Amino acid sequence: MDIGVISVRYARALLKGATEQKQEDELYKEMQTLLESYSQVEQLRFTIDNPMLSKNKKQEILEIACGNQPSELLKSFLALVLKEGREGILLFIANSYITLYRKQKNIIQGKLTTAVPVTPSIEEKMKALVHENAQGTVEFNTKVDPDIIGGFILEYDTYRMDASVKTKLNAVLTQLMK
Repeated sequence: MDIGVISVRYARALLKGATEQKQEDELYKEMQTLLESYSQVEQLRFTIDNPMLSKNKKQEILEIACGNQPSELLKSFLALVLKEGREGILLFIANSYITLYRKQKNIIQGKLTTAVPVTPSIEEKMKALVHENAQGTVEFNTKVDPDIIGGFILEYDTYRMDASVKTKLNAVLTQLMK
């Protein structure tokens, strides 16, 4: 069984159904919430994979993990996944849905790492820079990492601009060692 192929098929079918019903944006948010639940609650995966737990309880738990009031389409999809015994790959289905959605909507994911928190105006300038170069909608995440000492690291798609003090110091150290 190829988990990747199966999860993409389920995700593609869900995206197609959501697009037809004009609910793809809502499902995108719900799938992100589900992924976040999986990452924050370690026991969720083990609980969902537990064969002793009834499908109704699993459905209830998954609906809670998808947000307070998941859409009817998502509820139906979760029921189908449970009926087919595919709850073990739901995490992969959610990831695949998010990937397919971003591709369909031309969404670029950007990440800015800085040593100290940045102001919203600087974050917007970096977002505009990514948008200008990548020609798509930008989802931007910022992260504070004091280990880079200063400067920033900007990443999107396969592009990485490392203007951190740590990298520059390491480059100087490498030159001195030669």
